[in-house]
Amino acid sequence: MEARFTQEGVEVRDSKNPGGPKLGFTNSEWDAFLGGVALGEFTGA
Repeated sequence: MEARFTQEGVEVRDSKNPGGPKLGFTNSEWDAFLGGVALGEFTGA
């Protein structure tokens, strides 16, 4: 995965398929995601 920060927010893409689609997130959406990672919300348990 690759993430690129822009003025509008963050774009994420599959680094194995750089010509493929990108997902776009606002800064607040990205901050919420990072907060969830820090709290362990994505452990799959």
